[in-house]
Amino acid sequence: MTDQLPDGFTVRLNRRVRVRDGGRALIGGSPTRVLYLVDAARAMIVDRTLRIADAGTRTLADRLLEAGMADPVLSSLPDADESEVTFVVPVFGRPAALDRLLTSIGHGREVIVVDDVSPNRAAIMSVVNHHGARFLPLEVNGGPAVARNEGLKHVTTPFVAFVDSDIVLDPLATSTLLRHFVDPKVALAAPRVLGLDDGGGMNWIERYEEARSSLDLGIHPATVRPRSPVSWVPGAFLVARLDAIGDGFSAEMREGEDVDFVWRLAEQGWRIRFEPEAKVWHEHRQRVGVWLQRKAFYGSSAHPLSQRHPHDIAPAVLAPWSAGVIVVLLAQRRWSVPAALLISGFAVWRIARKLKRSKHPVWVATELTTEGVLASITQTMALLVRHWWPLAVIAAIFSRRMRRAVLVSSVLDVVLEFRRTRPRLDPVRFGIARRLDDLAYGAGVWFSAIKGRSARALLPDIRRH
Repeated sequence: MTDQLPDGFTVRLNRRVRVRDGGRALIGGSPTRVLYLVDAARAMIVDRTLRIADAGTRTLADRLLEAGMADPVLSSLPDADESEVTFVVPVFGRPAALDRLLTSIGHGREVIVVDDVSPNRAAIMSVVNHHGARFLPLEVNGGPAVARNEGLKHVTTPFVAFVDSDIVLDPLATSTLLRHFVDPKVALAAPRVLGLDDGGGMNWIERYEEARSSLDLGIHPATVRPRSPVSWVPGAFLVARLDAIGDGFSAEMREGEDVDFVWRLAEQGWRIRFEPEAKVWHEHRQRVGVWLQRKAFYGSSAHPLSQRHPHDIAPAVLAPWSAGVIVVLLAQRRWSVPAALLISGFAVWRIARKLKRSKHPVWVATELTTEGVLASITQTMALLVRHWWPLAVIAAIFSRRMRRAVLVSSVLDVVLEFRRTRPRLDPVRFGIARRLDDLAYGAGVWFSAIKGRSARALLPDIRRH
């Protein structure tokens, strides 16, 4: 393994990057920025693609990856050796699911099954022995983070794959993720997590999860970091570089430990990759009650994460000017739209002043401002129907304007998500599931905030960029 990107490594500008000024300016990344290229660097990018051939292309590729402007072209990455990975499986019951997972992993793999004091340990041990895996029993139930860490202590291969027992692997998932580690800065890679159809058909909850699962992060590859379009990856299946992850997960966390794991690695300067070409399947909850409990459980991680990552957990990130636009629009007065346009115009002027190297600074500033307004409106809708819904409901009882804002947000959110995800479900049931999803998650956030006596996880981050 070298300490730099190898020759032949190829990156492609992602879909969020816009090329302006004849290739001199790249707009995008996370956070959004304008990257100006000299003529030599501009010539290195052909059809939005850059192939490493020398020191100059290597430096530019690394910079684009670090900025979140480009993603590796999978076909340019060398094949990986799966014998270099050990699978660590935390288990609490569910021997049938474990049998299904181990079958999908296949024979001849290094597998450590960590039993977290299952009530049916004998059945778990029988499945493990049948597949020739290693059985590691714990004496005290500590949760998935503790179980993974105990398994990690016994890993001797360069890479480790953490995989939950309710997962089924695609045969190429592991090898596909391993290919990303040719980049020496990559510490972690994660696949796309899809819903498992066991052959008995999917009910309406499973069809909603198929389209809008909390675990499915979409069809586009991405650099994973806080405050980016893909800000985390679930712990359902993760492949990690052993010498990058230290002792592993935060043992004291029973929820949100996967998010904390990812964010700590990002803070240390490592790259984390989301690769949708690698696929695994997750057994989604089928019963409404169990499903809602799980959504609330996800929300309950907000306060523990806010204690460890106070600058990354905010449910919305707004610039002062965009917060002003939202305030005047929520006022719903005759002057609201003109005031919002005035504030937006001021933002265009401020941004344009910083873009003096652009050929068309006002036009670029207008694009960025428009995107900022739309993003702020989307985040505000999410606050009203998801994170802040208890307050929004109370306010709606007394305010006709708030009732209108909540109603518009509830309906428009469903329309936009239905159009984006195109689920195998009718709009009515999709809309019901969408609102139940948000209500349960928001309830979990509020429960954790009240229990922790802190509103940090509920507060938007308003900062100058």
